[in-house]
Amino acid sequence: MLKKIGYGVLAVVVLLAAGAFYFRQDIAEIRAVMAYADAFKPENIDQKFRSLYKEYASVSVKPESPVYELPRKFRADPMPASFAYKGNMASTSDFILDSHTTGLAIMQNGRLIHEYYDRGNTAETHAIQMSVSKSMASILVGVALDEGLIESVDDQVVKYVPELKGTAYDGVRLKDVLEMSSGVRWNEDYADLKSDIVQSVVAILLGSQDKFTKDVPREFEPGTYNRYSSIDTHVVGWVLRGATGKPYEEWFREKLWSKIGPEAPAEIMVDQEDQPVVFGGVNIRLRDMLRVGMVLARGGMNHKGERIVSQEWIKTSVTPDDPRLMPGFNNPQSESPLGYKYQWWLPLESDQGDFVAIGIHGQFIYVNPARNVVIAKTSTFPDYQGNKEMIKLKSIALFQAIARHLSDVPNS
Repeated sequence: MLKKIGYGVLAVVVLLAAGAFYFRQDIAEIRAVMAYADAFKPENIDQKFRSLYKEYASVSVKPESPVYELPRKFRADPMPASFAYKGNMASTSDFILDSHTTGLAIMQNGRLIHEYYDRGNTAETHAIQMSVSKSMASILVGVALDEGLIESVDDQVVKYVPELKGTAYDGVRLKDVLEMSSGVRWNEDYADLKSDIVQSVVAILLGSQDKFTKDVPREFEPGTYNRYSSIDTHVVGWVLRGATGKPYEEWFREKLWSKIGPEAPAEIMVDQEDQPVVFGGVNIRLRDMLRVGMVLARGGMNHKGERIVSQEWIKTSVTPDDPRLMPGFNNPQSESPLGYKYQWWLPLESDQGDFVAIGIHGQFIYVNPARNVVIAKTSTFPDYQGNKEMIKLKSIALFQAIARHLSDVPNS
C-alpha cells in the first residue's frame, strides 16, 4: 500500500514538474513574442532597427580587405521633384519623409552622388536589412554553383541537407526554394503574433531554426505556386552549409564581404544554436548596401575588376520564366503583383531590366544596370503590414524616376 502511495506521489511530482516545464516554456514564448512586437511599435522602431543585433545574439563578419572608398561627386539635382505613381504625381520629398526614410544613398556610374540620413541614423549606423538579406544569399548560391559545389538548381535540397528527408522539403528542388515556390504552408503576416513568421522568430530567439523548419507542413505541390515564405530562405542557407562544408557566415565573409571593400563588419543575427538568420538577420551600413548593389550593376564584378559571381547567374536570378513568377495583378499562381525569381523582385513595369531587393518596413537595394544606377534605402515605416504593396510599389516608382532623371540630366 505504501509503495502504491509512493508511486502515486512520484507520478504527481513528475506531472507537476512537466507542467511547470511547459508553463515556463509558454511564458518564455510569450515574452519573446511580446519583445518582438515591442520592436515594431511606432515609438520604438527607429531605435530598434539600428540596435536589434546588439540586443540579440549575433555574429560579427569582419572583412579581410581594405575599405574601398566610394568615389564621390555629389549632385545638386540627384532626384526629380516629383514622380508618377498610379497616374498621379507624388512629391519626392514628401514621400521620403512619409515613408520614414532613415537612409537614402544613390550611386551613378560608380560614384556616390547623394546621401541622406534621418530619424537618428547616421553614416555609421548598422541598419537591419530584413529580407534584403535574402538577395545576398542568392549571390552566394551563385558563387557555389560557379565553383561546382552545387551541381544544379534542379538538385533536391535533401541532396545537400539530408536532415530534411521525410519533411515538407523532401522532394523540393533548390530552384523551388529560391523562387519561393516550395509548396509549404506559410503565413508571412508579421502583425499576426500566431503566424508562421512570428513563430519562426520565437524559434530564433529561444531555439533552433533547423528544428522549426522540419515541422513546417506542405500545402502545394512544389514548383506550382509562388508564396513568399521566409523559411524557404533558411533552407537556401542550409543548402549552402551542406554544399560548401562551411558555416554560412564564413561563406558570406569569404565570398562576398571580403570582396567588396566594406566600411564595417556585417552583423548577422543568429538563433540559439548560432545559425545565422539568413532570411532577415543581416545588419550593415547604408554605403555597404551600395557596395553590394554595385556588384550586381557591374555584372558580378567588384571595384577591382575581380569576378565575385557569374554574369549568367545574375541574369538568371532576375529573369522570371514561369507564369507564377511574372509581375502583374491578379496572378492566380502568386500572391504579389511584383515579379520574382531567385530572391530578387521584379517591378510591375521594367525599366531596362532593373530589379530590387526588398525588406519589410522599407529596406531596398535597387539596381538598374542599363542606367548604371544603384539606390539603397532604409526605412522604419510603421504601418508596413497594412500598406506593404503601396510602400513597395511607390518606392520602386521613385527609384525608377530617379534612374530616368539621372539619365536625362547631363553629368555635372
